[in-house]
Order: sequence, then structure tokens, then C-alpha cells
Amino acid sequence: MEVFIIKNIKLLIEEPLNKIGLTVYEIKYQKAKPNTLFITVESLNNDVVDLNKVVEATHIISPIIDENDVIKEQYVLDVSSKERGN
Repeated sequence: MEVFIIKNIKLLIEEPLNKIGLTVYEIKYQKAKPNTLFITVESLNNDVVDLNKVVEATHIISPIIDENDVIKEQYVLDVSSKERGN
């Protein structure tokens, strides 16, 4: 089930993220309390992804996931850049 969710999310968010110069690096869905969707983004042209860009990505990703009802249960969305400790 989680594999389907992850693939579906990637298909939905990749193009909108590309429009702002980002791509999906990794998606993980952790079923726990609270359920958490971790999405790591990186720059298409190897630029540093600053906090403003992460916030912009979050504002793009969140409504797409909600409008498409990809995750049925409540969850926390955690968007970060690859540069955070990687």
C-alpha cells in the first residue's frame, strides 16, 4: 500500500516541483503516531535549496496531496531539502 501511495505522490508532484527548479529526491511514508509523509527535494541544477524554496515546495505539495485524496488518514507532511544532513 505505501509503495502505491509513494508512486502516486511522486507522479502528482514532480511536474509542479520541476516548474520551480526542484525535483523529488525521496519520499517516505511512516505509519506511526503521528503518520508522517517525508518528502525530500533537491535542485534540478545543483543549487542550494534554501528554507524559502522548501516552504514554496510545501505550499505546492500539500494541496495536491489533499485535493487528490492520496492519503486517507491524518498525517503530518514534512518537506525538507537533500542538503539537510545529506
